Amino acid sequence: MKPKLNLPSFMSVIVGLSLSLEHCPPPCRCDRGISRVSCVGAEVMPVFGSTTQEVWLVKTNISSVPQNAFANLLNISHIYITDDDNLRFLEKHSFYNLSTLKHIQLHGIKTLSYIDQEAFKELPNLKYLGIMNTAVTSFPKLEYIKSRQLDFVLEIVDNAFIKTLPANSFTGISVNALTIILNNNGLREIQGYAFNGSRLEEVYLHRNVDLERIDEFAFDGVIHGPTHLDLSDTQVHSLPSVGMENIEKLQVKRTLTLKALPPFSAFLHLQTAHLTFPSHCCGLKMLKRLRRHTEAVFCNLSRAALGKHLESPAVFSQKYLEHQVALHVEENLNVPTPHSAGYNMSCPANQPQDKDLFVVSLSSDQVRDDSDLALCDDPHIDNGPICTPLPDALNPCDDVISQGLLRVLVWVVSLLAISANSLVLLTLLTCQQKMSVTRFLMGHLAFADGCMGMYLLLIAFVDFYTHSQYYQYAIYWQTGSGCNLAGILSVFASELSVYTLTLISFQRWHAIFNAMRPDRHMRLRHITVLMLVGWLLCVIIALLPVLGVNTYQRVSICLPMDTETTVAQAYIISVLSINVIAFIVVCLCYLHIYFMVHNPQHDSSRFDTSMAKRMAVLIFTNFLCLVPICFYGLSAAFHQPLMTITDSKVRTFSLA
Repeated sequence: MKPKLNLPSFMSVIVGLSLSLEHCPPPCRCDRGISRVSCVGAEVMPVFGSTTQEVWLVKTNISSVPQNAFANLLNISHIYITDDDNLRFLEKHSFYNLSTLKHIQLHGIKTLSYIDQEAFKELPNLKYLGIMNTAVTSFPKLEYIKSRQLDFVLEIVDNAFIKTLPANSFTGISVNALTIILNNNGLREIQGYAFNGSRLEEVYLHRNVDLERIDEFAFDGVIHGPTHLDLSDTQVHSLPSVGMENIEKLQVKRTLTLKALPPFSAFLHLQTAHLTFPSHCCGLKMLKRLRRHTEAVFCNLSRAALGKHLESPAVFSQKYLEHQVALHVEENLNVPTPHSAGYNMSCPANQPQDKDLFVVSLSSDQVRDDSDLALCDDPHIDNGPICTPLPDALNPCDDVISQGLLRVLVWVVSLLAISANSLVLLTLLTCQQKMSVTRFLMGHLAFADGCMGMYLLLIAFVDFYTHSQYYQYAIYWQTGSGCNLAGILSVFASELSVYTLTLISFQRWHAIFNAMRPDRHMRLRHITVLMLVGWLLCVIIALLPVLGVNTYQRVSICLPMDTETTVAQAYIISVLSINVIAFIVVCLCYLHIYFMVHNPQHDSSRFDTSMAKRMAVLIFTNFLCLVPICFYGLSAAFHQPLMTITDSKVRTFSLA
């Protein structure tokens, strides 16, 4: 007997089944019906209703996200898995064929160590993928996502075990522009072609404190971009020159290892740069100069072309104009241009016969008497990048020696100082006579002045090597051992010279004051002890900046000019004060000598008087060189500088 179908009962069963399928899965909590499901401490993967739109999995006891875990969620848009200490794997097709999914965030899963290369696949509407604070040991394969959304954001941050960014890491993620955030990972290397095949908008790599190497071709193969690159707080030693042409904003702050930038011609569209060292901004000033000069040439040629075109209907190629501009820039600025970089920028086959005629391709109906060349008419347009930190008083955009006459003078003085004082030392050391106190002191003075000559020669050589391009070498020089050596030489030489001159003055005064008491004259052994003390003091003063009290790295001439801290300021004031006190002592000694010599009641030998006069000339000429330096140095130490660093170089080298 055929059973009779009870329609009301059947409908009630269907409705009951539907309701049972759409209930909130335990131990989860549902909001807005079951469109938002939050599961805390789940032991197994919950079965979600098909109408679920947002899923939160928090502190679960699940070891892996299985295949097709969310396949039945036809309306899912957001998935969050957070604060999990048990999840270890994302299996194949964990997130697969979810056409409505827009947002995936995996955060604080400190046990997650493996992500299958097809875990994220066929997610055409995905706009955001975040993988944060996990134990993943290699950069995940994401090539099967195939998103079609605009402005896709990939955020992979705080993953300490990701060491390398391999080639083709971002291929296939999205057919449109990508914003990539890779902050605070354990990255050490970005390999060649890492960004190959992608369209990049912004790339953030800051706080990767172990990142040291970016391959020269890391950005090679990029379809477009990036327009923004952030490498702040890393340890990169160089930037790639390939793939930088689209960058508009560059951030490399607090990256002390980056001592040189790529050729500035690599940054064709750079508008803003936030860097670590002021000298890098000096280099980017050349980019501003290049752009202004190129546009000036272009404007002049375009205006000439406009006038000629109004006279003749002949039409010439714009590429020919670009070719002439490129040649002009290369010949006059010695700057490589796209013309020399291999771009197809050749002359047309039929060049105009008039060599002076460079025109832009314009049809007759486009040319009017009031044609507006706005770019050419506005001289105030600033086409250079905005750059920080700006060159300051201690680091202007100058060569080491900025003036031609001074450059010649430094070479002459340094060579004369080294040769003359070497001759003095050679004479004193080979002399057959017994070493006297005066010759002993003169030998030390010659040695000090010879060290100053070596310092000047070192500075002159650096200036010769880096002439007109010091901004490219500034950081290498100022942070290297060579600058420290130059600084130690200069401070040691100047302080030893001051000390020796003071001791000579004191010895002359003592000899004349006790002219009739030979038993009280200073012996060679006394002077030797005093000179040993002087050497020790001078070595300590010269080494203090290297030990952190001050620094020789603030200026190109490697002098301790840092006044940022109280200790550094105290160092400069102390050294300059010692020199001023030494000058006062010398003045008092020779003033007293003068009165003793002209006092008929005081007995002094003719030899001592003659020697005192000769030594006075030598000493006072030396101190006349030091007094202006001390005066201006003290004013600068109290943050009231009376001259720029360029002027101080002129005075320092001129008086040396």
